Amino acid sequence: MTGTTRRALIAAAALGALLTTGACNVDSGGTTPSGAASSDPSGGTAGTAKALKVGWSTIYLAPSWMQQTLKMLEEDVARLKGEGKVASYETFNANGDTSQQIAQIQAMIQQKYDVILVDAGSSTALNPVLEQAVAQGITVANFDSLVTSDKVIRVGTDQVEWGKMTAQWLADKLGGKGEIIAMNGPAGVAVSEERWKGAEEVFKKYPDIKISANVHSEYNLAPAAQAFASAYSAHPNITGVFSQGGALSAAALQTLVKQDKKLVPITGENYNGFLKMWADKRKEGFSSLSTAQPNYLSVIALEAAVAKIGGTAVPMDITVPLPKITDDNLDQYAKQDQPDDSYPIQPIPQSEIDKLIGK
Repeated sequence: MTGTTRRALIAAAALGALLTTGACNVDSGGTTPSGAASSDPSGGTAGTAKALKVGWSTIYLAPSWMQQTLKMLEEDVARLKGEGKVASYETFNANGDTSQQIAQIQAMIQQKYDVILVDAGSSTALNPVLEQAVAQGITVANFDSLVTSDKVIRVGTDQVEWGKMTAQWLADKLGGKGEIIAMNGPAGVAVSEERWKGAEEVFKKYPDIKISANVHSEYNLAPAAQAFASAYSAHPNITGVFSQGGALSAAALQTLVKQDKKLVPITGENYNGFLKMWADKRKEGFSSLSTAQPNYLSVIALEAAVAKIGGTAVPMDITVPLPKITDDNLDQYAKQDQPDDSYPIQPIPQSEIDKLIGK
C-alpha cells in the first residue's frame, strides 16, 4: 500500500474535515481532553491515568483481513474500557484514498484524540500529518503497512525474513535443486518486493534451483489462478512453487488439483482456503510451510500506545515474530467452519505482548 507523496494535500485537508466522512463509527462512548504536548518523540505523556480517546485510521476496511483486525481491536478496546484506560474509540476508513486518510487524521488532530492508530496507505505521504499529530501531543502507533517516519511507534513483521524463511524451507524440501515458479504480489508493492528480496537471497545460494517464471499477481484468487495456470502451462515440469501470499498459494494448489497433476511443495500464508486444501491433500503427501501477517499487530499497537502514555519506555520499532504453520500444527489453524477468505491465527499471549512493548 504505497502512494505518491502529496504534501500539498496536508495544507489543503480542511481543518473542518468531515469527522464522519468515510468513517465507521464503532464507538462514540464519551470524549476526553487531549493529551498534553510532550517532548517524548512518540507524543506520549508519562504518568497520566486518564481514560483515552482512541481512533484508528485505516486505508481500507473491506478485505476480510481488515474485518478480522477490526474485530480483534474492538475486543481489546472493550477490555481496556473495562479497566478504565480507554474512554472512546472510532474507526476511520479512507476507502483506498490516501488524501482522504490524511484529511481524516487532520480531523482527529483537531478533535484532540489522545491516540491515533494507523494502517497506512502510503509509506511516505502520511509522514507530515502524523508528525504534526505527534507535535500536538498525540501518541501515534502505526501497524501492518508502515510509514517511514521515526517519530511514531511502528509495529510490524519482517517481510524480508518472511521471504527468507519460506524460501529456505522450499530449498531444503527440494534438496537444493529443481525448477520452481515464483508467485509474487503486484510489482512495485513494498510488501511483495521485500518478501521477494528475502527469497532471492536464499535462492541465489542454490544454483541448481531454476526459477522458470516469476509471476506477479493481485492477492486475489481469481487473477492469481489465471496467472499461475498460464505460467504452469509453459513450465509443466516444476518441482515446487514459491508463493508469498495465501490466495496465490491457493491458486497454485487449486490448479494442480483440478488438472490432476503431481502435488509439489508450495509455500504459503494463513489464507483459510489454502489451509483447508492443504489439510485435505496432506494425506496425499502435499506439504507446505506458511506464515502470517497477524491481525494482532493492531492490538500490540494499541497496547503500546496506552503503555507509552502511562509511562512505559515503549520501543519505537516493534518487530513481531512471524508465526510458522507446518504439517504438524496445521490443524490448529485450518478452520473448516470459516470462509475461505478468512485468515485464522492463534492468539498471542498477553505476556508476549508485554514483552514486545517493553513492560
